[in-house]
Amino acid sequence: MAAAGRVLTGFSLPYVAKYTVTSGSVSYSSGQLLARGVDVTISPDTSDNNIFYADNQAAENAGGLFTGGTVSLTVDGLLDAAEKLITGISTADADGFLCYDDDVAPPYVGIGFIARYMSDGATSYVPYILPKCRFNFHEVNAATQEEGIDWQTQALEATIFRADDSKHTWKKMGGPQTTEASAEAKIKTAFSIA
Repeated sequence: MAAAGRVLTGFSLPYVAKYTVTSGSVSYSSGQLLARGVDVTISPDTSDNNIFYADNQAAENAGGLFTGGTVSLTVDGLLDAAEKLITGISTADADGFLCYDDDVAPPYVGIGFIARYMSDGATSYVPYILPKCRFNFHEVNAATQEEGIDWQTQALEATIFRADDSKHTWKKMGGPQTTEASAEAKIKTAFSIA
């Protein structure tokens, strides 16, 4: 008997790309790997259920609608190119410091990643895309090394919005792929990455 479900076994290759909309058509540019992925959590917000009562009981229910949400990503750490992309930093000073100044304006971006699943002993890779997000400014936490290395990661959070397409998409989930490379190719195609 075939398995009735699949179990999530991994997360990898978080991508990010600048979001643009022109006359209801969404496109992406400057796509790149965000960093090496450690974990991800998508937390949608929904409106309350709208329940209709009749004959002294709940008779109908119009379920809650997506109203926004957050995506929390833990990565190994951002390189300068990714930091500039998600924060909108455009200037560096004469000494090469990235400047968080009056001109910093985080852009809308698309976020993509791969979830690895297993079902009946077979592994599959599913590409996910959050079409329109905006990263919050992230904390910097660091601790000194003691006797051994304490591997320190970076926590990022972005707000999820509905895209400006005709159906106002907020999440896309691709079909299962047999290889991680084919799932990655789906994300690269969506984000116009050569």
